[in-house]
Amino acid sequence: MTRPNPWRIMDAPGRLIGAAALALLLAGCGGQQDVSSTPPSPVAMTDEAVGHYCGMNLYEHIGPKGQILLRDRDVPVWFSTIREVFAYTILPEEPKTIIAIYVQDMGRADADGNPPADAWIDARTAHYLIESGTVGGMGAPDALPFSRLEDARVYAGRHGGRIVGFKDMPEDYVLRAPELTFGTDRDPAGAPS
Repeated sequence: MTRPNPWRIMDAPGRLIGAAALALLLAGCGGQQDVSSTPPSPVAMTDEAVGHYCGMNLYEHIGPKGQILLRDRDVPVWFSTIREVFAYTILPEEPKTIIAIYVQDMGRADADGNPPADAWIDARTAHYLIESGTVGGMGAPDALPFSRLEDARVYAGRHGGRIVGFKDMPEDYVLRAPELTFGTDRDPAGAPS
């Protein structure tokens, strides 16, 4: 006697098979995230926003900030540098329930190196200038995000560096100890040339 295949519901061509049924069951039980859903919008930064790793108020720092929204947390995880945003996604001890990542667009930064409050962009689609001659929020070199590639190229023309995408960010750039540059001749992020 041949045993029926438990993973196959119907044998007729064009009908539902076991693997598809299993996927539907998992989706109904929360085992699969609805990829068609729109990620939540970025959260407005307030005076209470504190950097995840540094424990300092974000308004105390120049340059772009970041926020990560988690599925099981009501408030964002805040970051005072963009390298910290990437570190959070790489480090194995950090939660992997990320539903959205936002960074501030340096193409909209003022002369003090601070983007306006509404300058949040999707981190996964941003263009990042790394290894430039500027410093970010912690007085160390940082990745500078831009929504427009042309803005990143103009900034790189003035301050040097190279442009990478989210998936191409070098792990060694993110995780190496930052070279602090207080009191040097490096410009703060966003400073005019």
